[in-house]
Amino acid sequence: MASDLVAKSFESIETTYNAAFLADYEHLRGDLARLYQLAKNNQWDGNNYPTIDWSTKVDPEKRFFPEERAAIYGTKHWNKMTQKERDRFGHEYMAWTLSQFLHGEQGALLATCQIVDAVPNIDAKLYGATQVVDEARHVEVYDRYLHQNLEIVYPVNPELKSLLDQILTDSRWDMKYLGMQSLVEGLALAAFQMIRDTCEEPLIREITRMVMKDETRHVAFGVLSLQDYYTQLSESEVKERVEFIYEASRLMRDRLLGRDVYEKLGMDVDACVELELHNELQLQFRQILFAKIVPNVKKLGLLTPDLRKGFEDLGVLEYEHLPSSEEELYAPGGGLEDFAPGGNGEEAVQLAS
Repeated sequence: MASDLVAKSFESIETTYNAAFLADYEHLRGDLARLYQLAKNNQWDGNNYPTIDWSTKVDPEKRFFPEERAAIYGTKHWNKMTQKERDRFGHEYMAWTLSQFLHGEQGALLATCQIVDAVPNIDAKLYGATQVVDEARHVEVYDRYLHQNLEIVYPVNPELKSLLDQILTDSRWDMKYLGMQSLVEGLALAAFQMIRDTCEEPLIREITRMVMKDETRHVAFGVLSLQDYYTQLSESEVKERVEFIYEASRLMRDRLLGRDVYEKLGMDVDACVELELHNELQLQFRQILFAKIVPNVKKLGLLTPDLRKGFEDLGVLEYEHLPSSEEELYAPGGGLEDFAPGGNGEEAVQLAS
């Protein structure tokens, strides 16, 4: 029956934006054409990939991270817990973390579908279509791991949901790029790197390593697509985007914490969240996050005096001199080395012709 194809629980989000049907197929960006080719060459099957072994036994009560990485480790909150309670805490916190990955990837899936509709050039439409497939695969693997291995799925974090809603409901195609490709994907890369580098469970570590290979391209896609367009904006348009970046950055720094876990386990929520804000792992996460966001924003020409002051207040301005995401792809072995200053990228335009 048709009704069987409708999810039991969903939220309808009202959106308004113009779909751009192109009158010509002129390829304007050779680097985007090459990125499209790279994306096609690097597709992988989350259900059938040599290094992802779904038969791996995952014990959700066995620790995912060294215990001392927990924000509450060594505090009165930790010391009064039994070992069984500590194991459950680790299980719940990992489920919460991966649930946010899952919800973020669904948001990226929806936003990238909109980008394919709305972006007014063929190179971006073609590459964006490969990202839609990427995001569907990411939803697939995190959904499977959560339901099959952890058997717990948390609701979306309210602040993450607010940011996704802003992106999905904005009528301007460039704001969808800016919010999703530069900010949310930057957030994802930072979180994924923490899992890849510190998680002790091999299956989710390998899944996340594969997802990261896609996400690196996604962030570069946003920079490549927007940097020329943003030179044409008025002062008021730039100011509006700067304000959005700052508020989103502040939200990502201070609000994406495990409050739901502490509430579920009946702990002192405010005290535990305060510990999260100053936890070494959270500090490392924020460093990785803004090491991606700040140089990309600078590359887009949006690091205005106001945003510079905002980033300084957040303690992240020091990252402005790091390479932006597309500069990393321009480096030898990055895939776009022909498009580095002085390179010759003529042939790549024809890859999508």
